[in-house]
Amino acid sequence: MSTAAASHLSPAFPERAAWGTASKLRAWQADALTQYLRFTPRDFLAVATPGAGKTTYALRLATELFAMGLISRVTVVAPTEHLKTQWADAASRVGIRIDPHFTNAAGRHGAEFHGVAVTYAQVASKPLLHRARTQAAPTLVILDEVHHGGDNLSWGDAIREAFEPATHRLGLTGTPFRSDTSPIPFVRYEMGKDSIRRSEADYTYGYAEALRDGVVRPVLFLAYGGAMRWRTKAGDEVSARLGEPMTKDATAQAWRTALDVKGEWIPSVLAAADKRLTEVRRGVPDAGGLVIASNQTQARAYAKILHGISGERPVVVLSDYVGSSGKIEEFAEGSQRWMVAVRMVSEGVDVPRLCVGVYATSTSTPLYFAQAVGRFVRARRRGEIASIFLPSVPLILEHAARLEDERDHALDRVSQPGDEASIWSAEDGLLAAANRMASTADLDELSFEALDRTSAVRRHIRGFASTFCLVRGLEWSVIGEIV
Repeated sequence: MSTAAASHLSPAFPERAAWGTASKLRAWQADALTQYLRFTPRDFLAVATPGAGKTTYALRLATELFAMGLISRVTVVAPTEHLKTQWADAASRVGIRIDPHFTNAAGRHGAEFHGVAVTYAQVASKPLLHRARTQAAPTLVILDEVHHGGDNLSWGDAIREAFEPATHRLGLTGTPFRSDTSPIPFVRYEMGKDSIRRSEADYTYGYAEALRDGVVRPVLFLAYGGAMRWRTKAGDEVSARLGEPMTKDATAQAWRTALDVKGEWIPSVLAAADKRLTEVRRGVPDAGGLVIASNQTQARAYAKILHGISGERPVVVLSDYVGSSGKIEEFAEGSQRWMVAVRMVSEGVDVPRLCVGVYATSTSTPLYFAQAVGRFVRARRRGEIASIFLPSVPLILEHAARLEDERDHALDRVSQPGDEASIWSAEDGLLAAANRMASTADLDELSFEALDRTSAVRRHIRGFASTFCLVRGLEWSVIGEIV
């Protein structure tokens, strides 16, 4: 292994580095590395926005610890099987040989490897095995997307038991918050003035900073609302407008109605997204789109709709299908228009050519939303912009607004003579136009009906296709008819 090789690893390995970056550590990576090496702490939590280059940072740190003689083994813990392979491929570039195919049944890795890559579930099933491995030699444990250590009490306990003997532990995450109160192992918590304990990162590199540095691309959120009407199991007819204040139950029902493949709301959104992708591909020929579905049934149905709209069969990625990782890699390296997935690409997966997204899922936690958006922010060159189509659900719009606040702050910069105005001009114009626009009338209404899958009662829905983009708190209608 070599620190020199690590220093020449792409800042955003395994994909192409952001436009304008040299083959050396980015400023935040170098700063975080210097901070770590100053004290070489046993535990260190680095929070960096998706696409910032956490993998490169971790591998450079590993090579430094190997060179200093502080460790002789490394264990990478990742959320998915796909990410195990991704880590092993990245590590091989710097001379660290990691076995991504290690199994609990094997018990030990081959002598030719410096360590292994395992999943959180794998550790949770046999924590004592991994504890014994960790005790056998000075080990650096890299906990990728460390918030998974708090997914449930048993996982947290297992991670703590398995890696308590580690010489060094490096926690990585792009989402510093969780939706529950489960403590995350090896993370420091500080009591706030409101008597609530909150996790404390040792180094933080946020979306606003990364956007300002040109490491990630800006994201525009386009939210679709509609007037919905459905019949409950009790026979009551309910009307509501998606996006307007209503009870939690009514919002959930209207949301499910919108995502129903038998209606016209979701086909309208997919058609608009495909049209946007066509426009983007005029400037970015290999630009791709991703639809995130709630379940496998809907994923297949959405793919069928997209096939009819675009004339090209989308790549469908289902987590329990053999070969899912291969499908993602093929899509990342190819030029297909669309990929439809459930949870397989929710985090950690690098497909920088994704420029258009459709959030067609009923999952509403801030953690999941941030992970999903993270798939679209990875920039390859200046001037790229991502567009994500959302249901006009207050909770989802609130999540989007939080990211918008950071984006707007970073983009409010003073232009200097000779800067990259020609590169940024197209996207600056789009953002400026968005800020100038006021709310306008909704587009023509569409009548459609959807079948209730559970009670076989027909729901009569009268909806409209109206597109909004959240920019500095304003809602504006996107010019163009929804087909």
